[in-house]
Amino acid sequence: MCEICGCAGDAHVHIEGNILLNQSGKQIDVLHAMLHDNDHQAEHNRAHFDAAGVLVVNLMSSPGSGKTSLLEATIHALRGRLTVAVIEGDLETENDARRIRAAGAKAVQITTGNACHLDAAMVHAALHALDLQGVDILFIENVGNLVCPAAFDLGQHRNVVLLSVTEGDDKPQKYPVMFRKADLLGITKLDLLAAVGDFAPDRAAFHLRNLANAAPILEISARSGAGMASWIAWLLTEHDARQHAHKGVHIHA
Repeated sequence: MCEICGCAGDAHVHIEGNILLNQSGKQIDVLHAMLHDNDHQAEHNRAHFDAAGVLVVNLMSSPGSGKTSLLEATIHALRGRLTVAVIEGDLETENDARRIRAAGAKAVQITTGNACHLDAAMVHAALHALDLQGVDILFIENVGNLVCPAAFDLGQHRNVVLLSVTEGDDKPQKYPVMFRKADLLGITKLDLLAAVGDFAPDRAAFHLRNLANAAPILEISARSGAGMASWIAWLLTEHDARQHAHKGVHIHA
């Protein structure tokens, strides 16, 4: 059970629709102990990612902010330059994993049941179904939630938080823990900005800066392509930095 929100911690990991593992969530009475275990697993995950030379991006947001649409557009934009794979997290269904596979990338679906976030153990289980050979960037599309995902290290290198213009521009103020974690803030569904009318990107930026977070802010529309060049440039820069930082890293038994 998650001691942060009380959700159940059971998860199934799927690939191509087949259940590979049924991992029962372990009830831990002390939050510190649970997070300690999670952080230990996360470091193990990160060691694997580093040894494979893979940049891992944890993508977090509210439900419906456009995470999967952005990933589809990203896969197309990077085709021929970098290879993308995705671990998808949802309470139920393989809908998003199917969309990612249709876009041309490998995808593993984690269905969390009642759990409102991914944890490092779930990601580790998914890695048994995902060959990282030849993968340049692994995206972890976390469960849509602006609270619990911020507390769980998955072994990622960067956190990207999306905020769509159909949400309030005060979300960074309301959910400071999540937005403090952001290494990049993506303001999404930019093509709807004029229709929405009451979302001001400048106000969202103001609230982020008030959290003492100097992360870059990109305004993006996966539909129109606005801002996609800047998003892709950021990913390429992060990937190159990861390659230089971890060149020759190996996992020691």
